[in-house]
Amino acid sequence: MSDHKSSRLSGFYAKPLRERLAVVSEWADLDEQETRALFDGLTLEQADHMVENAVGLFALPLGIGVNLLINGRDYLAPMVVEEPSVIAAVGNAARLARAGGGFQAGSTTSVMIGQVQLLDVPDLAAAATAVTDAAAALGERIDTLLSSMAARGGGFRGVEVRPLPHTPAGPMLIVHLLIDCVDAMGANVVNTAAEAAAPLLETLTGGRANLRILSNLTDRRRAWATCTIPVSAFTTGAVSGHTVAKGIAEANAFAWADPYRAATHNKGIMNGIDPIAVATGNDWRAIEAGAHAYAARDGQYRSLTDWRLVDGEAALFGRIELPLAVGIVGGATRVHPTAQTALKILGVATARELAEVMAAVGLAQNLGALRALAAEGIQRGHMALHARQAALAAGVPPDQVEHVAALVVAEKNVKASRAAEIWAALRGESQ
Repeated sequence: MSDHKSSRLSGFYAKPLRERLAVVSEWADLDEQETRALFDGLTLEQADHMVENAVGLFALPLGIGVNLLINGRDYLAPMVVEEPSVIAAVGNAARLARAGGGFQAGSTTSVMIGQVQLLDVPDLAAAATAVTDAAAALGERIDTLLSSMAARGGGFRGVEVRPLPHTPAGPMLIVHLLIDCVDAMGANVVNTAAEAAAPLLETLTGGRANLRILSNLTDRRRAWATCTIPVSAFTTGAVSGHTVAKGIAEANAFAWADPYRAATHNKGIMNGIDPIAVATGNDWRAIEAGAHAYAARDGQYRSLTDWRLVDGEAALFGRIELPLAVGIVGGATRVHPTAQTALKILGVATARELAEVMAAVGLAQNLGALRALAAEGIQRGHMALHARQAALAAGVPPDQVEHVAALVVAEKNVKASRAAEIWAALRGESQ
């Protein structure tokens, strides 16, 4: 992706599908095969090798999040999602963020945690000391096993011990192996390291190794993003920008204090992050697990974002931080043609850059949802998009969907049954 290209694509949504596809293909310099992979990527034969008992393929819409400016660079974000308004919300929020210079994002190194559970340990304190003292030997064993990853700048980064003296199964010692997975998601690598370290850990502790597996609470592998937007950018009709921005900050405070609201708030964030994970062949279930566990890290489940008025209430500041264990090599990313094309559209060079883009899109998604709630109510904002689904569900032909959707929205009766009635009447008139 060329740095001089702008992702500010005004009216992109109004173009016919084939024109949008052509714009994205030109943007990312896709060849004919890569372009085709966007709508006809995975074969039955490939699917049969990816999962057990494969019997077919299941398609979801792949759209593009536009207007993204992150760390001074423009991005188009491939997003696989079935929910109406998600992709539109990202584009609208990213456009607002551009008024303040876009998003700034960063990340930690790609360190994952492998856990080895040790039971029947005679002396937890002595065992913990023995493991800590043997860090170099553990590192040598793991880096020898993971020589290719070590050659790429990754590998063993340390060991930690976590005594759990009171559990339903009795005392146990948990050993954390810290592994830098560089540009891989790293699940298989970390599991391999835990398996390899277990015999030495048994010898060191006098205990018995049970589970040897990665943790999906990847709090050593985080990404974050921020933006600062002038409140004037939120002005809509008769509603002042300050009123909207204040409403966004108040909504975030609600999610920080109340887990019932926080669950819905964070679900909205993942509306932006998960679709990029799916598009790029990453494990969205692992990302979800890590995000929600991180949201409860202080003992109460809270919002993953922070929105507040700053600069004498002249601007709205937003920040997100969460674990994001994603990769650009290995797994489905390596074998799924559409995932490879999605990564080319994104133009990311490292897994950390991918995580930073995902964090920024999560923040944008959250901003879009909170702005809709604060300014007009979520249902009003979603009505037109849901009307299209209602028309499709009613059996309206694709070339008539927009017309029927507009009619049910005008009636404020967005139901498939009403769309079916309108379409039946239209058919009768034409006949």
